[in-house]
Amino acid sequence: MAACSSTKFVEDEQYLLESVEIKADEKSVDASALAPYIRQHANSKWFSLFKIPLGTYALSGRDTTKWINRTLRKIGEEPVIFDSTQARLSIEDLRGALKNMGYIQARVDLQTKVKGKKLKAIYTFRPGTPYTICHLNYDIQDTQIKEVLDNYQRNAINQKHGKAEGLQVGDRFSVTRLDQERERITEVLMDSGYYRFHKDYIQYQADSADNKSGIDLTLQLLPYKEDNNSPDTLHPRFRIGYINYKDGGDNQLKLRRRVLENSTAMQTGQFFSSTNLQRTYNNFAKMNAVRYTDIRFQEIPDSNLLDCNINVSMNKQHSIAFKPEGTNTAGNLGAAASLTYENRNMFRGSEVFSVELRTAFEAITGLEGYRDENYEEYGVETKIQFPRFIAPFLSNAFRQRSNATSEVSLMWDMQNRPEFHRRVFSAAWRYRWADASRHLNYRLDLLDLNYVYMPWISETFKHDYLDSVSNRNAILRYNYEDLFIMRLGLGVTYSDGIDAFRANIETAGNLLGGLSELAGKKRNDNGQYTFFNIAYAQYVKFDFNYTHLIRFDTHNTLSLHSELGLAWPYGNSKILPFEKRYFTGGANGVRGWSVRALGPGTYQGTDGRIDFINQTGDMKLYMSAEYRTFLFWKFNGAVFVDAGNIWTLRNYVDQPGGQFKFDEFYKQIAVSYGLGLRLNFDYFILRFDMGMKAINPAYESQREHWAFLHPDFGRDFAFHFAVGLPF
Repeated sequence: MAACSSTKFVEDEQYLLESVEIKADEKSVDASALAPYIRQHANSKWFSLFKIPLGTYALSGRDTTKWINRTLRKIGEEPVIFDSTQARLSIEDLRGALKNMGYIQARVDLQTKVKGKKLKAIYTFRPGTPYTICHLNYDIQDTQIKEVLDNYQRNAINQKHGKAEGLQVGDRFSVTRLDQERERITEVLMDSGYYRFHKDYIQYQADSADNKSGIDLTLQLLPYKEDNNSPDTLHPRFRIGYINYKDGGDNQLKLRRRVLENSTAMQTGQFFSSTNLQRTYNNFAKMNAVRYTDIRFQEIPDSNLLDCNINVSMNKQHSIAFKPEGTNTAGNLGAAASLTYENRNMFRGSEVFSVELRTAFEAITGLEGYRDENYEEYGVETKIQFPRFIAPFLSNAFRQRSNATSEVSLMWDMQNRPEFHRRVFSAAWRYRWADASRHLNYRLDLLDLNYVYMPWISETFKHDYLDSVSNRNAILRYNYEDLFIMRLGLGVTYSDGIDAFRANIETAGNLLGGLSELAGKKRNDNGQYTFFNIAYAQYVKFDFNYTHLIRFDTHNTLSLHSELGLAWPYGNSKILPFEKRYFTGGANGVRGWSVRALGPGTYQGTDGRIDFINQTGDMKLYMSAEYRTFLFWKFNGAVFVDAGNIWTLRNYVDQPGGQFKFDEFYKQIAVSYGLGLRLNFDYFILRFDMGMKAINPAYESQREHWAFLHPDFGRDFAFHFAVGLPF
């Protein structure tokens, strides 16, 4: 017991820092936000409960020549010994942080509680009354700058319906707020031609002598001095002179002049703008043909002109990649390979042209009633990406402001199986753009065409699943017919490191449906309109998911995730295309079930050969909570609880119990729990999840339904391997 004690390596007159508590005597201060100012923290805990790393270290002996002791110390964590000097410095840092927040009279007290050789440190904040700005004056001696700032403020007031920007009387007096004002003014001036301006020219004078909790504040904008021995002058204001493009490697620049000009947000004769400079860097950075860009300015003597030299270093134009794969599907071994050629500067405008050839083979055995034929697949996909917005009737100004990229793609795929032969042709035109300041990314699928052609289906497959009156499956049959999909989609993604959401909406068949109605076309025998004698899909689909991270410390995080998906077939379709239907279970679903093994609703699979078709739906609800913790070295652990299911919005005969009903759906939510292990190699994560069913809606019997109370490892356990985090 003594050998593995957590205080084993704590010397006499030393104390193990058992825990650190931070609290405030007023609710106006968020104590947890000031935790980074504490210089010493207690040893880390697995799942915020168990000090396993410290215990591992304590298992080692004092003889470091033995490999076992060195190994235990390496994977463990050395005990944190309370340091009074670090505690005193922490108090000073905390007091300074509170003053920066406007609590000028703030106090911080430290209380220590000792028990044996362990010590608990308690930091208590007593912030007092926050100071506010009661008078605000501006001392700007440069008349030209004063005019620029006044004009900017008037425009801001007009655009924001009377609301001015910057500091206001009544604002909290804080260093952060004052720095924000310095940065705001600096940004305005740097965008107005003041190339040499920086925020150190802005200073403050604060006087609190006449107020108990108020500050008289004066903002001073100092005059320009070229050096310490130069006289005070007006700040120089620059315009852009000649813009020159060069290859960074002294080679001939392999980009068209117009592409270079459209990517340059600066123009000759305009005032220098740091925002336009950054926009120019961003425009060149999104070009795959460009390795890096270096922009330098040269002042022209006896003038206020800046010549701009843009040095562009190019990437290699051509590349070839080969990727082999091995496959094992239900015991059938196979192999696949893809060969990709890429040209990063197809038309000397950084257009990326790629061609991918793919082939796959799988040895299929044991299919009784089918001819002896293995699985073969051959495919080709060609794609071209433009680093700009490609559309007619766009002005050059819009092209320069827009950071959108355009993409057009074509794909053909041939699949031959013993059961059927399948051909797929796809074509798409897409746009992508971002709003970095708001952490937003957008995707517009302006046109996405998919044509599925079934040239041959074996008689055995037709008899067993498609034509037999006793065993006919409408969902299966629909997905083995020729089909045409013409869709339009829009997606929005947001992520700031704490919160992330993604929303997508897509529709298909509406344009074709409208044209069919206007043209007065006749429907086929199934009551569907056709396009070139092929029935087309018609549906609307909406997806939304949200993730929120709660960081307890550097080693422990709680991730909360939810998903909602709805898809409704209508008009020309009674059933969604298979690839648009929802499924759950697996490494990215309710992890107590294997992939496509849960739902819809209370549905239970009856035919293992086609359950993957029936266990799909038109609606998905998924919620998960996952607690993640650092273990040691590259290993991280997780505990999770998942809940959710899928449902159909219509009552399909082949999916009994699968329809969504408001008065029953909550009883059909499946729940699972489990443990996870992650290997974090920074550039990728290997994930192993072990899930157990807790509530199984597919069964009514108490023992199987409440699996949490009656666990059966053989019945309820599922193991998953994946790359990357689930959300």
